[in-house]
Amino acid sequence: MRVVLFIGFAATALAGCEAMQSMWGGGVKATANLQPTKGSTVRGTVNFEQRGDKVRVAADVSGLRPNGEFGFHVHELGDCSSGDGMSAKGHFNPFGKPHGSPGGAERHAGDLPSLKSDASGTARLTVEVDTISVGSGPANIVGRGLIVHVQPDDFKTQPTGNAGARSACGVIQRLS
Repeated sequence: MRVVLFIGFAATALAGCEAMQSMWGGGVKATANLQPTKGSTVRGTVNFEQRGDKVRVAADVSGLRPNGEFGFHVHELGDCSSGDGMSAKGHFNPFGKPHGSPGGAERHAGDLPSLKSDASGTARLTVEVDTISVGSGPANIVGRGLIVHVQPDDFKTQPTGNAGARSACGVIQRLS
């Protein structure tokens, strides 16, 4: 009888811990390993973690032009086979919104804040985004492409933000 009660208590405690972990971080995670497109040196790692109704995005990207700004977007397809990143297609836009700035009300789900490099050509970005999800729903980014562009995003030119060619491409893969 004690073993049964202990097992029941342990299961209840574990369920409570999982609920708290989901609520306070520790949600579903994904990652993308950015590889340079042809002629580029840009590479890096971007991690995604579902945290309630937002996704924490943590990027570490190197090989960028020093002291520059670069468009950064989730794209429709997780396909980097073309060598120039074009096989990833356009920005991920499951809700049919216009391209816009990450803080604006109207924007593609895949519109992320720009990367800004330091004097050594490295960019680090940590931000919470409310337009994407990891692992479920229409805004699920797992299996999609992640692109770093060679120019800054102007956040107004439709549908691309005039961010130019693609310097790195990665496929977003679920971790947990």
